[in-house]
Amino acid sequence: MFDIKLTQLPVLLSLACSIFAPGGAAIPTATSVVAPASPTASDAADVLAAQAIAKTRSPVSHVKGKKFKRYCSLWFENTDYAMAAADPNFRFFAERGITLENMFAVTHPSEPNYLAAVGGDYFGLDGDPFTVVPHNVSSIVDLLEDKGISWGLYQEDMPYTGYQGYDWVNQETGADAYVRKHNPEVLFNSVATNPKRLELIKNTTMFHADLAANTLPQWMFITPNMTSDGHDSSITVAGKWLREFLEPLLDDPNFMDETLVLITFDENETYAEQNRVFSVLIGDAVPEHLVNTTDSTYYDHYSEIATVEANWDLHTLGRFDVGANIFSYIAECTGDKIREWSNGALENRYFNLSYPGILAEKVGWAPQPVPNVGLVANKRTVLPAIKKYWEGQDEGTVYQGQLEIPDGLNPPDEA
Repeated sequence: MFDIKLTQLPVLLSLACSIFAPGGAAIPTATSVVAPASPTASDAADVLAAQAIAKTRSPVSHVKGKKFKRYCSLWFENTDYAMAAADPNFRFFAERGITLENMFAVTHPSEPNYLAAVGGDYFGLDGDPFTVVPHNVSSIVDLLEDKGISWGLYQEDMPYTGYQGYDWVNQETGADAYVRKHNPEVLFNSVATNPKRLELIKNTTMFHADLAANTLPQWMFITPNMTSDGHDSSITVAGKWLREFLEPLLDDPNFMDETLVLITFDENETYAEQNRVFSVLIGDAVPEHLVNTTDSTYYDHYSEIATVEANWDLHTLGRFDVGANIFSYIAECTGDKIREWSNGALENRYFNLSYPGILAEKVGWAPQPVPNVGLVANKRTVLPAIKKYWEGQDEGTVYQGQLEIPDGLNPPDEA
């Protein structure tokens, strides 16, 4: 989205917040300007200097959930369903969990899928730019913090906690390692300008430190580097990384404590096919009778948010999270209804093109959609802070609690 210099970031962030603000009114600059440029600098000398002073936190909580006490989302890259399903290492985990055979990404390319999985929409994003989501747009961490649930993100090869640079290359080989586009919470200005929140966005070295100290959070999002996730390599490389990373955790009591892990992909590789992604639920929160089974229910990346909301009885974002199907064995416990697409409409949806929106570069601009503050999902209401901010401005909102989600060929006002 942006071809910018670091010194331009404060201006662009302030402008973005003004665009997203209700009625075009700017949000107070105290909450809309970005932190000093150093967190986004990717020059090696700057990064090494920042490493020395970076702060890290590992808060712990023990909030009981209806079916799991810890949730871990582990994402891989750009692989067609059949190819991932055929890999012996991904198959190893499928045989020990529940295969979700109708899990869909919501668009192409990568970044909007990551954004959608924590924000309940991708706001028209149609590329992999340096994205800034304005301060008045909430994400799943707002819902978690409201209930006192600890959270954290772990990014392989991110150079230090809270790093906001566009990328970071392997200093020995020059290969792409960490990329910002795969770090969904740092895209949100409400996180990027909050030092305490940035202290919870760490690298995978810190994951192992937190594991050893028994200080892992209850909600976590883990992203391998650009080689380990299959993006710049192959499904074979990704599968080997997954096996080496996750298999030891299956028997580690510091990790497996009523834990549900979702193994998934951001998107498929072949744009001419439906954007269906191989996904597996695994962990000691999966009932024994469901091990090595297949779930044919329709899910998409919004189902992640919806499932977490239902498990911990959280408030909602008032966006596409409200209508998403919850993973079915969780829904059986929470009382949420599993729905199907109507009239065979899913057969004609490919989810291979973004719809217009405020973050679009190519497909066209559209106004920022306002959350529907009146939505209720099985007695779960919209977060009070969201209601307070947006109350009275949601007339004509595109979010109606529907299962069916839009794409570029079926934009929100026509979906």
